[in-house]
Amino acid sequence: MFNPCILIPVYNHEHAIGTTLAELLPYGYPILLVDDGCSTPCAQVLEALAARYPAQISLLVLADNQGKGGAVKAGLQQALALGYSHAVQIDADGQHNLEDLPTFIQASITQPQALISGCPRYDDSVPALRYYGRYLTHIWVWINTLSLSIRDTMCGFRVYPVTALVGLIAREPMGNRMEFDTEVMVRWHWQGGRVINIPTRVNYPLDGVSHFDAWRDNVLISKMHARLFFGMLRRSPGLIWRALRG
Repeated sequence: MFNPCILIPVYNHEHAIGTTLAELLPYGYPILLVDDGCSTPCAQVLEALAARYPAQISLLVLADNQGKGGAVKAGLQQALALGYSHAVQIDADGQHNLEDLPTFIQASITQPQALISGCPRYDDSVPALRYYGRYLTHIWVWINTLSLSIRDTMCGFRVYPVTALVGLIAREPMGNRMEFDTEVMVRWHWQGGRVINIPTRVNYPLDGVSHFDAWRDNVLISKMHARLFFGMLRRSPGLIWRALRG
């Protein structure tokens, strides 16, 4: 049975999360907020929102900051425990076009075993360095999957089949920070999972807050690409055979 929830990892986006939720609540889906070790002001905002909408919003509080990947992992495990079949991951900062939510949901209904991933269409608010820098990751993903089937791995608007993803996370070691979004999609592809790419408009965050640490996260992402490259080499015969079969 298709029983989705919306999963939002939150780390100190107290000025944007209210607006994001105001756009989501009318759709009627249950919402799981993950407080990723937020500061007191943000934690209080999340507690107030959960108390205001108890029938629709549940709150999972992590004692310490785990990073985006760690928060998503914890959220997926909680979604499984609560009986949800799919989790729609959405960023807290308001960058995603939530008018596309029905399109993502319908794609997941049609292909419930697939991972549905947003393929960003940026407006003028995105910094040029960040926009063009994404292509380096795209190239590494195409190398590490020996495939062009994944259009983008850095968009946080996606739908996960919960049971399959929790199983994948249990089997495969993955990073807990910004590298998670990319790594989980490559490993999903390696295990034979299908990815459906959906174009979606993306704005630069409403509150202007970015938790991307240029030094730490670039190092982690570089290590992740190296790890995946050697993993690809071990899997290359099977990946090439899959590509030849179409």
